[in-house]
Amino acid sequence: MRRSASRNAVPLRPSARVEPSASVARLMEIDLERWESSMTAQDPFASFKAVQKEAWSLFTPMEVFTTPTAAKLVGFAGVAAGQRLLDVGCGTGVVAITAARRGAKVRGLDLSPVLIERAREHAQLVNLDVDFVDGDAESLPYGDNEFDVVLSQFGHMFAPRPDVAIGEMLRVLKPGGTIAFSTWPPHLYVGRMFAMIGRHLPPPEGVASPVLWGDPKIVAERLAGKAKDLSFEMDMMTPSALSPQHFRRTMESTIGPLIKLVAQYKDEPDKLKSFRAEFEALISEYFDAGHNVMRQQFLMTKARKV
Repeated sequence: MRRSASRNAVPLRPSARVEPSASVARLMEIDLERWESSMTAQDPFASFKAVQKEAWSLFTPMEVFTTPTAAKLVGFAGVAAGQRLLDVGCGTGVVAITAARRGAKVRGLDLSPVLIERAREHAQLVNLDVDFVDGDAESLPYGDNEFDVVLSQFGHMFAPRPDVAIGEMLRVLKPGGTIAFSTWPPHLYVGRMFAMIGRHLPPPEGVASPVLWGDPKIVAERLAGKAKDLSFEMDMMTPSALSPQHFRRTMESTIGPLIKLVAQYKDEPDKLKSFRAEFEALISEYFDAGHNVMRQQFLMTKARKV
């Protein structure tokens, strides 16, 4: 069994700042360089994940929209009392807590410690015993065949290597267990949004597009020989919005890649203005002005491990 990630220790605050000598400072710098080199050797996407961790820390306000869809995923997966369940990329814990209310024995993992703290607050509020930890979907700190159900709502799709992420999710799942996840189809609003962001802010080489997890054909290829009884179902998320401009502002303050893109253009107002015009035009295609909502279809996938 793999060990879970260690908790960050709280540093002691000295009464006076002590500057290291030049020689000590250089040794510290060399040690840091060696550590960073070692981390990159172990995980070539360590820097990319560090950026993701920081950017997605502002996602919390979006939980008001992902809470109803969490119930849809838990229902679609057929979660039952007594099952051992893992929520990968759990965010603020809406799927995990929904499953725990059904009586499942739940654990949740997310890359962002900020979101994990929010998830713990949610669980504490309703006195649910859910074990939340910050960690990486590509290196799950759990044993083989440990869970009856593994779920992910718009989470595992952001892991840079789909084969590694799905391999880990299936590794910790028992044979015959259920894997289920919600993702964004590439031809609909959210999928097109991420494609648009990618044109302005290309991902590092080797990072797969997250929206490919929303293509049933590609999902079937990725699960071939590993899972059976594959099924799909489309559903709808309807976030409220006063206008395309209001919704664009909300997204820019909560969605990790958008936050990074806006920061990139902070000193290039013409490029930022052009991007925002493009973004608002896309939003307008899915904005229901009669009901003040966005219409965001998503795909749910379910299968059983062979």
